[in-house]
Amino acid sequence: MERDWDPEILEQIKNFERWHTAITIPINVDLKASPKIINIDQAASYLDNAENIYLSDCICRTMMQNCESPRRTCIAWDSAKPLLDTEVYKNQNTVEITREEAIETLRMSNEAGLFHMAYAMWDDEVNRLCGCCSTCCAVFSAVLRHKMYPDLITSDTISVTDMEKCVNDGTCVERCHFRAREITNGKLKVNDELCYGCGLCVSTCPSEAISLVEK
Repeated sequence: MERDWDPEILEQIKNFERWHTAITIPINVDLKASPKIINIDQAASYLDNAENIYLSDCICRTMMQNCESPRRTCIAWDSAKPLLDTEVYKNQNTVEITREEAIETLRMSNEAGLFHMAYAMWDDEVNRLCGCCSTCCAVFSAVLRHKMYPDLITSDTISVTDMEKCVNDGTCVERCHFRAREITNGKLKVNDELCYGCGLCVSTCPSEAISLVEK
């Protein structure tokens, strides 16, 4: 059985107390959602104007160890530096890297079947992203387990599949962490409501039948 983010494990995170904060939310008020699922092009664009870029081990996979995916996938920049200096990050082997090295990390994460999730820390400014998986990620594994991610996670793009070009080999099904794709009676079925346009299906489609479009 996979390890889960139970209270005992969460208490191991030294700054977990800031996650305990609760607030009252008035009814009928729009909220800016974070985190956001992004594709590899969006991830790269965040780094265009970054002055200082940092690479760390993924805290989630380091703690959970539920999969064999690469751990060196957590990228932060500029205003995220105070977070990297906290107790929780002290053992995550953080180093400063170049934009080229960061882009290569994004490509490696994509090839390994990890989707990119962007985070805004302390304010609305996105300054951190990670290559995430559905078995270890503290955020995504929880909302997936409770079927809450359509309400709590956002994205700007969605995948579109040309069914005439699709060869129904199931590669995209294996790559989809969002359970938006399945093979039924030998044919691909796509649930657009569950697609977050991460692009993992696009990069490995053998017939190039999948593309990303703006929502």
